[in-house]
Amino acid sequence: MMMNYSNRLVPTYAAAREPLLRLFDTFLGNEGGGEDLQSRTWTPSVDIEETENAYVLKAELPGMTKDDIQITLENNVLRLSGERKMEKNVDQGNYHRVERVYGTFSRSFALPHQVDSEHVQAASENGVLTITVPKAEQARPRKISIS
Repeated sequence: MMMNYSNRLVPTYAAAREPLLRLFDTFLGNEGGGEDLQSRTWTPSVDIEETENAYVLKAELPGMTKDDIQITLENNVLRLSGERKMEKNVDQGNYHRVERVYGTFSRSFALPHQVDSEHVQAASENGVLTITVPKAEQARPRKISIS
């Protein structure tokens, strides 16, 4: 979930948790060991840009198809969720290292202004999902002429 502080989107604790857990796993030597790799959760990296007319979210989702991803927008909260599955069942004994994370994810972002939910667009290219959420007409800046 993102919080709005002084017109800036700020990630909550949950968004910062995954890299910290990976750091502890690396330090303790638990990288992928002893854990069912298909049931882990992960957090894809996301950039959010605000333009004059829209919010543009870019998420890194390599190896995922559009059928693996769900996007919802309700009450100005954009939710991105899905599951990245292992290509096949593998015997970990053949691997020297397993760092790629598989499993479910869910990210939610509270957008600070009203949006036009009827014209949201999503496209994926080279493992990057781009979601464009237009601002509602009343939320867009407009120039006022002096008479």
